[in-house]
Amino acid sequence: MFAINPFAELSASIPPAAMQTYVVIMVVLVAAGTLFDIVHKGSAKYFFANWRKTKTKAQQVGGGELVSIAVKTGLVDVLASGEFCSARRRVAHLLTMYGFVLYLVSTVVMVFNASADSMWAHLWWLGGLMVCIGGYWFWFFIRADVAAEGNSPFRVMHADLFILSLLASVTLGLLWAYLQSMVLFALYVIATTVLFGSVPWSKFAHMFFKPAAAFEKRVSYANGTRSNLPAPADKPETFGSARTPPQHY
Repeated sequence: MFAINPFAELSASIPPAAMQTYVVIMVVLVAAGTLFDIVHKGSAKYFFANWRKTKTKAQQVGGGELVSIAVKTGLVDVLASGEFCSARRRVAHLLTMYGFVLYLVSTVVMVFNASADSMWAHLWWLGGLMVCIGGYWFWFFIRADVAAEGNSPFRVMHADLFILSLLASVTLGLLWAYLQSMVLFALYVIATTVLFGSVPWSKFAHMFFKPAAAFEKRVSYANGTRSNLPAPADKPETFGSARTPPQHY
């Protein structure tokens, strides 16, 4: 079962062209939602305005150093989630991130190629399980309002839209593939549509902004503009006691 393309099995009930059209629509929704988010919040405008302003006050950073900073940003901040101080938080984030990438890419391959190698089915299941492990671990044990503030893990806020729709989409997708229930498939489609259609109102677009923000932060340290900020506290990431490490950072 884990080596079978679940979307190929579904083609007996739903034409492959319909599934492919749905995937294209989801891609368009993500692109349009991200652009809307950029324009509505003025993220790009603020970023470039701040970049131009700091360049007039900063010491010059050479092209070679900029390349080195870009490489460090990609390897440390993006691929290794180096901004997280907590090892638990970083592992949960990496499991969810890489799992989502595997799950998403293998889904596209299997939808557009019904005869795809069984490797893609294995990657689909692996990616989905990674998302579930990382996502549910974060939701029930790592969230700041749960781990540090003692709130119920079932307390839902607007900021939780992305992680909840992601977990719902992946969980329902795996259950549908295992049980082959059309009811579960319908719920899977609804959850997936919410995930990709709610980009302007969720943290989905955040993944596209983080690399730029991390790069700008490293450049500001290199050109000296970061020194205009107040000096950091002794341990700014530590909110627990001397005996108890923080569980929310």
